[in-house]
Amino acid sequence: MMAVYKLFASAITFFAIIFFFTASSPSRMQGSISAGYGSGGRRSVLALKSDPLKPKVDQLRKQAEDHKSLVLAYASYARKLKLENSKLVRLFADLSRNYTDLINKPSYRALFEADAAASVADESVLRLFEKEVKERIKVTRQLIAEAKESFDNQLKIQKLKDTIFAVNEQLSKAKKQGAFSSMIAAKSIPKSLHCLAMRLMEERIAHPEKYGDDESQTPAPELEDPRLYHYAIFSDNVIAASVVVNSAVKNSKEPWKHVFHVVTDKMNLGAMQVMFKMREYKGDHVEVKAVEDYKFLNSSYAPVLRQLESANLQRFYFENKLENATKDTTNMKFRNPKYLSMLNHLRFYLPEMYPKLHRILFLDDDVVVQRDLTGLWEIDMDGKVNGAVETCFGSFHRYAQYMNFSHPLIKEKFNPKACGWAYGMNFFDLDAWRKEKCTEQYHYWQNLNENRTLWKLGTLPPGLITFYSTTKPLEKSWHVLGLGYNPSISLDEIEHAAVVHFNGNMKPWLDIAMSQFRPLWTKYVDYEMEFVQACNFGL
Repeated sequence: MMAVYKLFASAITFFAIIFFFTASSPSRMQGSISAGYGSGGRRSVLALKSDPLKPKVDQLRKQAEDHKSLVLAYASYARKLKLENSKLVRLFADLSRNYTDLINKPSYRALFEADAAASVADESVLRLFEKEVKERIKVTRQLIAEAKESFDNQLKIQKLKDTIFAVNEQLSKAKKQGAFSSMIAAKSIPKSLHCLAMRLMEERIAHPEKYGDDESQTPAPELEDPRLYHYAIFSDNVIAASVVVNSAVKNSKEPWKHVFHVVTDKMNLGAMQVMFKMREYKGDHVEVKAVEDYKFLNSSYAPVLRQLESANLQRFYFENKLENATKDTTNMKFRNPKYLSMLNHLRFYLPEMYPKLHRILFLDDDVVVQRDLTGLWEIDMDGKVNGAVETCFGSFHRYAQYMNFSHPLIKEKFNPKACGWAYGMNFFDLDAWRKEKCTEQYHYWQNLNENRTLWKLGTLPPGLITFYSTTKPLEKSWHVLGLGYNPSISLDEIEHAAVVHFNGNMKPWLDIAMSQFRPLWTKYVDYEMEFVQACNFGL
């Protein structure tokens, strides 16, 4: 019983203490709050957490900061989009500064200081801050709403510009890659052409007595007879050279009066000899020789031969990698190893090669003769050396496109607007050539251009220089160009042309030849020859 009594007494005492604390706590808490809001006192942590105005201050400040960031973002986009209305950019920048000035305003600074929150008790300051914040937010939203359409349009325009730029970059890259691939396709040797050269060479080796030339014999008199019609063809392409000769003979009125001087390199000499000795071209005369047979052509006499043998020039050609070549499509065609062949430069030595002749017609190996050419020998050359068809029209194919007119010597000697002309079919007066000393002129300029500072590589620029004032323009129907790259040449123009020229990458013996023009060439291929049939040429 005693234990129960003690337990009961303890419980009564505990509840009495609780009641006393509960009754006295309101007055103590009120005293604490009053002390906290006194003029010099500091609030407790509990008081700070229970301040109802503090969240509103934070919310207003956050809204101001957010809209300031929004304004800055629009100002940045306006600068990026390069809006024509620069006033809009300034408005956004000014509005951003207004937000900064508002937050840093001395009368409002106390609102954001943790130890000075007593000033929030003055709700008038808070209401004034709220009013200014809302006014700026309203102005911001109005300005953004007005500018949104302009921003959207400008953004679309900018995106469109970026897309066009990217597409142009891709197109430019594709064009360069295509040009390089086209060059590779154009300069490669087709399997059928390689087969034909090998079969002809095999025939030459098997029957040396039948096709070999007896050097002890004197040349046939027709080869040096100036009264006949002489042609010069320099080529290492057996089938192409045969087409030139075949087309010229078949369209001539008196084939027995025509003499063809075919010059090739040592490697293709045997094949070329067999090709022209196996067929009789209606009594015409064909001479086949190699470049090496002309002993005067050596590096001490011909500067171009010395330059062709230089390591720097060969490096320029054979280090032509894809990543380097596609950087400049303009120079790509000049990085063609065919320019390392002396065959390409023999045209500047015609008087020395044929000293007894007075006139000669030079033909490229990618031409087809469509009518009798003896009319060229009846043209009065007026003392000029080179008869050629001019190719200029408008600003195209002028001297300025072929030479470096920033060089003082070129600028002094030549007119940049002078009209260019074409190689491929050129009628040369060799007597006038010797009189004008054109070969010496060629050597002079070729020596000056050893570092390729006067013109790029190729034979047309030095030809334009050598025969600058000694070229006689011929009627355009004598020589129609572009069948190797221009599909828009009219059939009427082709039909009336004496010579059509497949200049360009799409040579008629390649798979990439233009189908509408190729029959002009294939009809002169000797498909009856057994070696041509064996190599499936043209299939």
